[in-house]
Amino acid sequence: MKILLINECSNLHTTLAKGLKQLGHQVTTLSGGNGWRNFPRDISLVRHNSSHLDGLRYLVRLYSLLPQLRHYDVIQINNPIFLDLRAERLFSIYRYLRRHNTCMFMGAFGTDHYWVKTSSDCHTFRYSDHNFGPQLRHDQAALTDRAEWLGTTKERLNTYIAKDCDAVIPCLYEYWASYHPCFPSKTQFIPLPIAMPQQLLPDIHDVPSTVRIFIGIDRERSAYKGTDIMLEAAKAIVSRYPHRSELRIVESVPFDEYQHMMDTSDVLLDQLYSYTPGMNALLAMSKGIVAVGGGEPENYEILGETELRPIVNVQPNYESVYHELEQLVLYPERIPQLKHQSIEYVRRHHEYIKVARQYEQLYMSYLHP
Repeated sequence: MKILLINECSNLHTTLAKGLKQLGHQVTTLSGGNGWRNFPRDISLVRHNSSHLDGLRYLVRLYSLLPQLRHYDVIQINNPIFLDLRAERLFSIYRYLRRHNTCMFMGAFGTDHYWVKTSSDCHTFRYSDHNFGPQLRHDQAALTDRAEWLGTTKERLNTYIAKDCDAVIPCLYEYWASYHPCFPSKTQFIPLPIAMPQQLLPDIHDVPSTVRIFIGIDRERSAYKGTDIMLEAAKAIVSRYPHRSELRIVESVPFDEYQHMMDTSDVLLDQLYSYTPGMNALLAMSKGIVAVGGGEPENYEILGETELRPIVNVQPNYESVYHELEQLVLYPERIPQLKHQSIEYVRRHHEYIKVARQYEQLYMSYLHP
């Protein structure tokens, strides 16, 4: 198949492209690199700022590329806002791609109308980026999401593409739960793809004398994702147990550098308000690093996993994070088993060739029904 993957989200399309190429397909990636993360891509389309002049340059570059974006068997976009343009402009771009290619798929890989609407209904999820039980969250990022995706052109675009595309592909339980009630026949859950490291970290068998805790900070979304609370709890643990724990804080570094800095850790803190581990946590787990974050029962159920429980699940509050970190620091003999389970969990459900085969089967089912 000839496949085009448009835009990037936490290295998902980059990793998927590698897997699909291994299966013999011709794959092209087009993106702006996902900002400062600067993921690799075959066709680079970068908008540097929101100025009118830079927007004009971006449009000129895009329109010059459009003839190259034709005659693909499969085009997959990562989000309804699949290019750095206003929603109003994306209707015509989407229609052009739809008209000149065989199949269109939309990834449900992040914030969009259906996710914001569902997580704001205060009953589908016990907690999320937008609710704590029956209460809506009112931090700035949550307010911005609702203002952008509810009753707006972004909502109209999302609804239009979801109805028109061949299938919607959620990568996490939460996104599946947001789309499946509306589109039960075309919502196809496929796990996130992870390239397993060729060599394991050297100390995964050892009981650490000092538990090394790692946290990555995105200042723009720290409160939204709960990183601020996790960081506060981790600092308190290290202050109380200075000879048994240490903390490394990394902020907004390129992806390759981030991976390297993660490698000297035992424990990763990630996404307080999620039911599921994202790309960051799964990458750490593939290396044998214990993830503290989202590991609710729904995460294991959608994968059909009945044995492994490697994720240290926390509730969305300071006390839960503090307690779970304290248990790891006081009983570090648990850590080697959690590390081994983490590696097996990623290999079993997220290994990128396995995931690429699931995408391949889905694509083929629409190309040759």
